Amino acid sequence: MPSIPKGTRDFQPAEMSGRNYIFDTVKRIFKNFGFLPIETPSMENIETLTGKYGDEGDKLIFRILNSGDFVESGKLKNISGEEFNSKKLSSLISEKALRYDLTVPFARYVVMHRNDIVFPFKRYQIQPVWRADRPQKGRFREFYQCDIDVIGSDSLLNEIELLQVIEKVFSSLNLKVTIKLNNRKILFGLAEAIGASEHFTQITMALDKLEKVGEKAVIEELGQRGIKPDAVEKMAAFLRFISNEKISSDLGILSSDNHSKSRLEYLTNIFNSPSIGVKGLEEMNFLIKHIKSFKFDFAEIEFDPTLARGLDYYTGSIFEVIAKDAEMGSLCGGGRYDNLTGVFGLPGISGVGISFGADRIYEVLKTLNLIPENTDRCVSAMLVNFGEAELEFALSLLAQLREAGIGAELYPDNAKLKKQFAYADAGKIPFVLMAGRDEILEKKVSVKNMQNGEQVTITEDEVSEYIINASHQF
Repeated sequence: MPSIPKGTRDFQPAEMSGRNYIFDTVKRIFKNFGFLPIETPSMENIETLTGKYGDEGDKLIFRILNSGDFVESGKLKNISGEEFNSKKLSSLISEKALRYDLTVPFARYVVMHRNDIVFPFKRYQIQPVWRADRPQKGRFREFYQCDIDVIGSDSLLNEIELLQVIEKVFSSLNLKVTIKLNNRKILFGLAEAIGASEHFTQITMALDKLEKVGEKAVIEELGQRGIKPDAVEKMAAFLRFISNEKISSDLGILSSDNHSKSRLEYLTNIFNSPSIGVKGLEEMNFLIKHIKSFKFDFAEIEFDPTLARGLDYYTGSIFEVIAKDAEMGSLCGGGRYDNLTGVFGLPGISGVGISFGADRIYEVLKTLNLIPENTDRCVSAMLVNFGEAELEFALSLLAQLREAGIGAELYPDNAKLKKQFAYADAGKIPFVLMAGRDEILEKKVSVKNMQNGEQVTITEDEVSEYIINASHQF
């Protein structure tokens, strides 16, 4: 039996229709907010991707083997046993890789096309990405991301606009979510406050696992990474404060606004001024203040100072979105990056963006029965095939229906009526049209409504209008 690689999937027509419902929704909203479409290649040069995601991310990049026989070509002959390592081997046999995300290729795109675009540049991109991850629920090796970014502007108004897009997308999908906010500057301030700023990367990597492994495991990992015991204890005290707040919230004692206020006050008291951490708090206060100007019906916004977003290129605001009524992990995430274009030769260009995970969103919508019915319907009418004598009339009627904007098809074979009706029923085609010799002589058509079983006979000229009006009743 044939098979496909683990972490990849085939999609049936009904699944594709549900996914297209998501793609169409986000694309419409992206356009409404002024974002422009681009695409980049599925593969990038290996040096474009490596070193941008951190050590953990680099391990998940799918490398593409160069063509040819490496042993026969002699490329491997000069590697001695002492010098041999996986990085050296990889550089010799793999010059390209499948893209890990859409953000790093976008930064490369901006640098290459900087003379063709106007800053600030607002782009959207909907394409698949690949990660050599261990497949599990909500985690695939091939999946689609729906990204928007604003690059060439330092303004925090861009962050506010991204939050509005998040609210608009999930309200349009009728899905209630929590938007978690933090700032990498705040995380750096926290590392400074506990006396471990030199271990900032290790701290963010540990915190990024907090939801998955819990507070105790994070503290143990920090100790294992060589962070001094007094610094680890200070971090433990901070996590206990956050945990106690969560317990209070679950008991209905704290509101979302009080959450943000108490957490900001806690951090203000432990940060030195001026510092990077204080700058992060100022940026967070700005967002919280101006977010209140907008209506968020489907999204609850929470300031979560433990949110880390493990990718190394984030430097400022960071976001993560989770569903309120389903267990699925992050549905959307992103943040600000101040110098990602700098690694490609264009320093000083700040950007901020978010990425919607279409595959996880689809799984949540399916679980909660939030995908509208008939999203897969493309055909509204099927003409019964009565044979060669009636074919000319059927083809003429078929063209008339399509000209009126009605999806229609003619059953290809002169099969038994039962088989043709079964085909229409399986395809959820709402109307079946029949024109035998008697109807053709009178230029009439019998139309059967497959929803309620009713059948009418009307003139050929009335068919299109009848189907359009009857379809409005569904």
